[in-house]
Amino acid sequence: MSSHPRLDSYLEEWKNSTTHAHLAADPDFNSSLETVLAGSEYVLAQLERNQALLDALIDGELILKPRSQQQMDDSLAEALSEVDSEDQLNQVLRQFRHRHMIHIIWRDLGMSADLNETLESLSALADVCIQQAARVHYKWLVEKHGVPRDENGIQQHLVVIGMGKLGARELNMSSDIDLIYTYPHRGQTDGDRSLDNETFFTRLCQKLTQALNSQTIDGFVFRTDTRLRPYGDSGPLAPSFDFMEIYYESQAREWERYAMIKARIIYSEDGAGQELMTMLRPFVYRRYLDFGAIESLRSMKQMISDNLKMKGMRDNVKLGPGGIREIEFIGQVFQLMRGGRDPELQIRPIQQVLERLAEKELVPHAAADDLLQAYRFLRLTENRIQAWRDEQTHLLPEDQEGLQRLATLMQFDSVSAFIETLSMHRNRVQQQFEALFNADTTEEEPEDAPLARLWRNAIDDEQRIPLLESIGCKEAQAADDAIRKLQESRTLHAAGPRGSDLIAEIVPHMLGLALPLENSAETIERLGLILETIARRTTYLALLKENISAMQGLVKLLSASPWFVHWISRQPILLDSLIDPRQLYQPLTRADLKEELEQQLVTVSGDLEQEMEVLRQFVATNRLRVAAADVSEIVPLMIVSDYLTEIAEVTLEAALDLAWRDMTERHGKPSDTGDGYGFVIIAYGKLGGIELGYGSDLDLVFLHNSSPNSMTDGKRQLAAENFYARLAQRLIHIMTTRTPSGQLYEIDMRLRPNGNSGLLVTSLSAFEKYQHNNAWTWEHQALVRARPVAGDPGLVDSFATIRQKILCEERDADALREEVIKMREKMRDSLDKSSDDCFDVKQGRGGITDIEFIVQHMILRWASQHPELCQYSDNIRQLESLDHSQLLPDQWGERLSGLYRALREHAHRSALMEKKPIVGIDQLTQERKLVAEAWQLFMLE
Repeated sequence: MSSHPRLDSYLEEWKNSTTHAHLAADPDFNSSLETVLAGSEYVLAQLERNQALLDALIDGELILKPRSQQQMDDSLAEALSEVDSEDQLNQVLRQFRHRHMIHIIWRDLGMSADLNETLESLSALADVCIQQAARVHYKWLVEKHGVPRDENGIQQHLVVIGMGKLGARELNMSSDIDLIYTYPHRGQTDGDRSLDNETFFTRLCQKLTQALNSQTIDGFVFRTDTRLRPYGDSGPLAPSFDFMEIYYESQAREWERYAMIKARIIYSEDGAGQELMTMLRPFVYRRYLDFGAIESLRSMKQMISDNLKMKGMRDNVKLGPGGIREIEFIGQVFQLMRGGRDPELQIRPIQQVLERLAEKELVPHAAADDLLQAYRFLRLTENRIQAWRDEQTHLLPEDQEGLQRLATLMQFDSVSAFIETLSMHRNRVQQQFEALFNADTTEEEPEDAPLARLWRNAIDDEQRIPLLESIGCKEAQAADDAIRKLQESRTLHAAGPRGSDLIAEIVPHMLGLALPLENSAETIERLGLILETIARRTTYLALLKENISAMQGLVKLLSASPWFVHWISRQPILLDSLIDPRQLYQPLTRADLKEELEQQLVTVSGDLEQEMEVLRQFVATNRLRVAAADVSEIVPLMIVSDYLTEIAEVTLEAALDLAWRDMTERHGKPSDTGDGYGFVIIAYGKLGGIELGYGSDLDLVFLHNSSPNSMTDGKRQLAAENFYARLAQRLIHIMTTRTPSGQLYEIDMRLRPNGNSGLLVTSLSAFEKYQHNNAWTWEHQALVRARPVAGDPGLVDSFATIRQKILCEERDADALREEVIKMREKMRDSLDKSSDDCFDVKQGRGGITDIEFIVQHMILRWASQHPELCQYSDNIRQLESLDHSQLLPDQWGERLSGLYRALREHAHRSALMEKKPIVGIDQLTQERKLVAEAWQLFMLE
């Protein structure tokens, strides 16, 4: 290999300064040193940066001898023993990584280590860094928030799953690492600053990822990718075991089975990781082929083949023709096909897989040998490409000097000889890859698969229950009863020839997804209701047959809540939303909602009936997205409410635009509106408080700012007040009329001035006058949660000013408290459904409404001295404002926020299950006690 000035300069300086003169004079050592420095600019740069580093590495036996994982672990543990800050942790990890990367590259390029040692050393390095960083951050978080425990008080630990090459202990020289984080059970930490377990482990994993992935002055440890977790970027960073089990049983796709073959527990302090892998094994290695497995693998193969045609792939030793990916795919296809029936194929490293396939004569010995030799050659080539600059690349060098360097490191005298051998290996791999599925590698499932036979009543009655139990059904008798009921359905029998054929194909698939669930019988009953709805609509039956993800999504949602049955039964078009899980479980942002609705409305512009249908389908589809993410626990309750609130706001804006268009086409617009509407929609209640639920109605008040004598400027003139009254009626018509797709929202206008006896639309000045002179205290309480959601920006600002004035009025503290308590007791008397046996989570003593009244009372009591309390309309941020203004005793702000979230969570889950927010008298006892204590403290003392 040719020399260059930097290398020569470093060698001369080291020889003059080293404390290892015997090595400086050793020809073999010098030869290895020159080879390494000429083959790795990364190593040269590290040694140039620190002239004493090479001697330190020699002293620490990090050059000449192999290094075990235990030695690495001991060394890093010692280095981290005095670390007490994130900056120190990051620095130690990165310096540790640099030292060991130099050691591994030295042994690889110097031919002291074979491929297996290099892959094992790189994987061990990653394991050690992940484990030690996880331990440190776990310790720090526990010191801050306490130990995370489940409901039985058992300590919970993080589990880290290594995927891909790390999982198989085949990490390459500059690989990223694919990690999935998880933890066993829900619960909360036992410290003073308690967190629920999901939040604790999410924060821990964020810290761990930053420790590994972030680029500092010392570089990075490992580029870390967490997108292989359930639902990818849109899923929780650290899901619980239950979440993982439900996802992989009912939602995961074929490529996720493929990815899970190499999964390995990297970090698990208490053995829980093995419990998880045992739980997931049936998902990866199935006893029977699922009906779409073979075709899915064919599709994956075709996708790989299509990618080969992309520009630049010829020089890619991993992804190009005959590359590493094709070898791994060949081995893993056999594992997926046969691993469920042959546990000896349930192994991770691809070299072992190929050897095992040859031993079992599933692949000819010659073919397996060709693939093994090619794999070793390609991985050595890949490692030496990446060792050059510690970059994650799989491309052959473009320049002649780089190719010559690579050829020399691969022990070839010339570039042409290297390329010839490389091409030989890649051609052999490609031949094997192209032959895949052409030979009999699959043993397709026979036509009479067990569940298909059961559905056709082709098995004896006494075999039904054992069959369901063998599939993993935990309530086999109840599930069989539900299946029999479905088999006897007159509606399904009347589906017609095409419908009957489709039902016969899709029901066994559905049963296979539903039977392993905890509530299998209930889920099958709900599936039956959907099938009966679409039995004669073959388009939807075909949709389910052709889209396994849609079927999986349907089963998952129906299992989670009966609420989805009614939605989808009323609007089967929602089945379209189930096709792409990436969209289904990712609710849209406000900007994306507006864009989607605008695009849908433009296609039916001018046809109000169709526009109203579009609005309803838009709301239903996006509500379904939110609910899907909600029941999958991808988003927390507060964010669910945010999404539902934004859907309502975007819909109101669009409905107002439609109503304004129709009214102004007939009558023109009021002459003094300028470029705006002169009209604003004020949201109260749950919409105003950004706490909208799935079935919530909208509490609205309409305001305008036209002068008393103003008229519209069209041919059919109207007084401005009449114009706005009709505009409001038009808007309510658009929102509430029942069409084939149902109703958008119920609208409640009773909070307007003078209630039902008042004008439908009030002028801004009349509204202000009413609030100052005539409004009851409870109306000012309602105003605490009011905010503009659509309309004229000028009126938005004007309303905010009026609201601020009203809320900041000086009030008699005793009279205010007495009025609020009186109103609360009046509400409780008429609405509280609590009894000796149950507790009304919303209206009961110690429930949600008590917290809301406390907050409203505090804001009305103190806003005159603390105007900042008026900034927000939602309960959580109002509590934060009270806390920041030091109006709440120590810890009560955070405590009330936590209680409010917990109680709302129960009410929300009840709504999803179509139940009233009522729990047993022995539930939520601690929460109720604390809320009652708060009521006593803030309202009665």
